[in-house]
Amino acid sequence: MSSVESRGSRAAPRRRADKRKAILDAAFLVFARRGYAQACVQEVAEEAGVAKPTVYNHLDDKETLFRHAVEAAADVLLAELLAAVEELRDRAAEQDPRAAMTDLAVRLAHICCGERAVALRRLTYAEAPHFADLADAVQERTARRPLAALADRLARLTLSGRLRPCDPEQAAGHFFALLTGPLELLSRLGARPVPAAELRSTAEGAVDVFLRAYGDAPSGCAPGG
Repeated sequence: MSSVESRGSRAAPRRRADKRKAILDAAFLVFARRGYAQACVQEVAEEAGVAKPTVYNHLDDKETLFRHAVEAAADVLLAELLAAVEELRDRAAEQDPRAAMTDLAVRLAHICCGERAVALRRLTYAEAPHFADLADAVQERTARRPLAALADRLARLTLSGRLRPCDPEQAAGHFFALLTGPLELLSRLGARPVPAAELRSTAEGAVDVFLRAYGDAPSGCAPGG
């Protein structure tokens, strides 16, 4: 096979993958905008800039299209959440974990209140009665796996003496609850995006409460410190 033929054979799968991604991105936008029942494949095709038969060439039917579009959106969020949590590894040498935890909380706040995350939550909640297994798959990607990753980071901070001895899984759950509870309320208050200053304030408050419970006593973050 010539080098030109080799490049061409590699390019074809890439083009197909790119087209599939464009279709899934477009489908998520349409389903988020219309809901599952009101959305139609023709609108997805127009949003993606492809012919309607092309959509069916990649995804068999509307239900399959919906499932893959929602899972793809959840995968994007999972990657963003894991990348944010992973940054704690690079901050492990810091004596006081407050700055690192605050940076993490701010980044998570922006992710959780981003357009994709808000749309995914609303769509998943709305369609959960008909797609319970899909709702569980989204929960796995956007909650359980990020929680497990954070628990691992917190366990390492505990071993290095930056946090009090604790159950890292429970601590990770508390951290996410302190942050995402107020954020979900904020995102439901209106259609406007949550201001960056409000996201930071919420993040700082979550970290402050978390460190009062889990911070190492000498760092000044213990209860009453």
